Amino acid sequence: MSSTAIGVSLSMSSRIRRGGGGEVDVERVLVTASPTTLKLNQTRRVVAGRFLGMKKRFHGTVAITKAEVDDGEEKMTSRNMRVGLICGGPSAERGISLNSVRSVLDHIQGNGISVSCYYIDPDLNAYAISSAQVYSNTPADFDFKLESLAQAFASLSELAEHLVSAVDIVFPVIHGRFGEDGGIQQELLESHNIPFVGTGSVECRRAFDKYEASLALKEHGFMSVPNYLVQFTQGTEVDESEIAQWFTDNQLDLEVGKVVVKPANSGSSIGVKVAFGVKDSIKKATELILEGIDKRVVVEAFIENAYEFTAIVLDVGSASDCHPVVLLPSEVELKFHGSGDTKENAIFDYRRKYLPTQQVTYHTPPRFPIHVIKSIREEASLLFKKLSLRDFARFDGWYLTPTSNLASSASQTLTRSGDIIFTDINLISGMEQTSLFFQQASKVGFSHSNILRTIIYRASSRYRQLSWYNYDESSRGSKTMETPGDVQKVFVLFGGDTSERQVSVISGTNIWMNLQRFGDLKVTPCLLCSSLSNSMGAFPDKTESDLDNREVWLLPYSVVLRHTVEEVLAACMEAIDPDRARFTSLLQQQVKEDLMNALKNHSWFAGFDIIDEVPMRFSLKDWIKLAKESEATVFLSAHGGIGEDGTMQALLEDEGVPYTGSLQLMMQSLILHMSYVHPIDLLFRSNIKSSGVHASRICMDKAMASKALSHLSEFGVQTISNEVKRTEDIIHESIPDIWDELITKFKCLTLCVKPARDGCSTGVARLCSSDDLEVYVQALRDCLPRIRANSFSKTHGMIEMPNPTPELLIFEPFIETDEVIVSSKSSEKLSWKGSRRWVEITVGVIGKHGSMCSLSPSLTVKESGDILSLEEKFQGGTGINLTPPPTTIMRFVYTLRKEALERCKRGIELIAKTLGLEGFSRIDAFVHVETGDGTNKEVMQVMAIEVNTVPGMTPSTVLIQQALAEQPPMYPPQFFRTLLNLAAQRVK
Repeated sequence: MSSTAIGVSLSMSSRIRRGGGGEVDVERVLVTASPTTLKLNQTRRVVAGRFLGMKKRFHGTVAITKAEVDDGEEKMTSRNMRVGLICGGPSAERGISLNSVRSVLDHIQGNGISVSCYYIDPDLNAYAISSAQVYSNTPADFDFKLESLAQAFASLSELAEHLVSAVDIVFPVIHGRFGEDGGIQQELLESHNIPFVGTGSVECRRAFDKYEASLALKEHGFMSVPNYLVQFTQGTEVDESEIAQWFTDNQLDLEVGKVVVKPANSGSSIGVKVAFGVKDSIKKATELILEGIDKRVVVEAFIENAYEFTAIVLDVGSASDCHPVVLLPSEVELKFHGSGDTKENAIFDYRRKYLPTQQVTYHTPPRFPIHVIKSIREEASLLFKKLSLRDFARFDGWYLTPTSNLASSASQTLTRSGDIIFTDINLISGMEQTSLFFQQASKVGFSHSNILRTIIYRASSRYRQLSWYNYDESSRGSKTMETPGDVQKVFVLFGGDTSERQVSVISGTNIWMNLQRFGDLKVTPCLLCSSLSNSMGAFPDKTESDLDNREVWLLPYSVVLRHTVEEVLAACMEAIDPDRARFTSLLQQQVKEDLMNALKNHSWFAGFDIIDEVPMRFSLKDWIKLAKESEATVFLSAHGGIGEDGTMQALLEDEGVPYTGSLQLMMQSLILHMSYVHPIDLLFRSNIKSSGVHASRICMDKAMASKALSHLSEFGVQTISNEVKRTEDIIHESIPDIWDELITKFKCLTLCVKPARDGCSTGVARLCSSDDLEVYVQALRDCLPRIRANSFSKTHGMIEMPNPTPELLIFEPFIETDEVIVSSKSSEKLSWKGSRRWVEITVGVIGKHGSMCSLSPSLTVKESGDILSLEEKFQGGTGINLTPPPTTIMRFVYTLRKEALERCKRGIELIAKTLGLEGFSRIDAFVHVETGDGTNKEVMQVMAIEVNTVPGMTPSTVLIQQALAEQPPMYPPQFFRTLLNLAAQRVK
């Protein structure tokens, strides 16, 4: 089975069916570029002249010259290398595995490589899945429907037999157990002589187990962190005297000695905890056993007064010759901002690894002395060889300062350096889009495609049966060529200063990476910087001087691959700092020389394809002028604030610069029907040049949007009653009085509070008492970046708080929805509990003004608490979305299930039309799944929650899944190109 992530169905059906049964002609706005214009990667040469029409050259994968499509799957030609990607697995890292395999698929498919995707579920059942499933947010999105959507194999042996004939080489992308512990290598690949990427089973087994790996480090003369393997005598009983003796031997206080407790066989910092003293260590070790995370637990000394780093090792040898080269390492800096108790949080945990957060910053290269970086590279290279690893790996470790608590251990007789210590060996490093794997590779000249193909081709050289493969120009993935025909310039704008800015970085990066695959586009990522006048806790304004202080950076390839606005901005400042730039350039040259000493001998390597260029800074006004002079289209991906409230749209429109999303539409007739004028509208009324307001501004303000839809109840569209209050008033008034006033007005016992003009679940909380409201208000007073989990009376997850403090808050009755449970272990994998029959959905709408079409809705499943968290919405590997909603849920008792879904989509399209949306937006709503409005059984009840005119476009966003659910499916490059073409159509 062959799958493709790009190049499939490049000529979509020329019509999209609407929920109402009619059709909208979208032939002119779909991707019509021939397949020869689609390329995989191109270098971003950020020089001013390129924006002014200079002829452009790029380094990247050759444009696809032929894409044969059959039902969304690319036909393999005899010259293609067939790569099988295997993801999933039984560990808690299976969601991250899905993120990684999605990224690998995106960047290796095409140009001499055909890809098939396979999935291993938690019970080690094997399936061949379509590439569309890879774009799911989490495996739980499709686990329950694998039997109907995927090709199941009776056993792993049957999968192995299939792979023998279906693929040439396997690339395992399973993190943790069964992926990095040697399981899949031994049971599936080596036993059937199937070529594969990565380290062999025996070596995997020892390197993956943290305790065994520490023993191996000592054997080879490397320093290791003092540790202790917890021995459970009976069940979960531990010999306390033995662990107490270990504390004593390592000069740790028996009562408060600080240690790290971690599973011996797990990755991604899952289950890693900080403990204090013997009893606390035993308690937390026992918890790991009872939670089923692992059967072996390691306690190790907590490293203090040291600097953490991580380094990617790339084997550029050939056949059996191992030639490891360490790329530019990254320093991992943990930061804390005075929120909560950091005593037990001072570790690089799962959340800090995979969710954008200001609590961690990466510096590539590290801010270490150059001799230390040299030692890290030399030591890691030697360790790679000593452990007999293959192809690639990631080593985590520490640089010990003289004041480190482990510095005295360096005096022990060692054959290696005493100030470098390795702690974790990752045999299948995380490979999501902005991972450290790609960040380090890009700093020395590798694009995503180039580094991945280098790994695959190097692995292939070990196997004689793959010697037939012809590494000619079209398969190398790196060739210089002229861009054919006219080039359309695109500026992708992301960032800003709202609480949604980090999600914006992920969205913008994803859009940029997908659009740059088209040879007729010149795509530049652009960072919108925080305003100089904005500060923690301040109320934002939109004065002329505030806009004057905003800046936009044009970013080169390697600088984009960061996790937060602050990190990108710091990378920009480092890049223009002369001393830091010279330091980085010297290290880059050393790494490139080391790489080329071996790569120059390989026929398949055609050179580096990324140039580490200098970012360019413009004022916001000058950037808009540049966009106009360049005749560029701006793809807006700045969530919230001026990116979504109509301000940026107005600025671009004034200069005649086309942009994606809703125009500055005149909605005077809508406003005339609204007796309510929102306080925040008064703040900006003087700045509105027209007699109406923007569609974007209406949608940005939740109360205003609710009022705009209030007349649609006869059509089944309802809104939630709300009360808007000023934050300043709430802070100074009696909390019990406010609580009593609200529950009396709404006649309810539970409230939902949210910022009036924010999104991404920022600051959204369920309140069950005045005490809960007091906790929430206190967080606003203290300007806390987040409210810790379970701070309220009802269980909930961590709540990200808005920054700056919102001026207005909205209170609503909390809508109780039924509980939808998705389980991979239960015989009933999908169950529905409750009798309210309300469920929450999120829906993308796409098209022209007045004729927006609803994509297939997604049912949102909350994993912790009653509010979808930031992680569940946008963090890959978390959050469950069922697309389309299962027919067992979306049904009417009196009609067909398919009709129920269509009625739901009609309600969503009515909302889009009423609000004057165009281009693309996302609508969140509650839907009653079984009854109409009581009078018209042809209408489904839809209760609008909020509308996002610049929705999140992260790789794991549910909107990508909805586009893939269309027939034929729209893969990400085509989806984003369609949105871009809608903007161009509007201008014409």
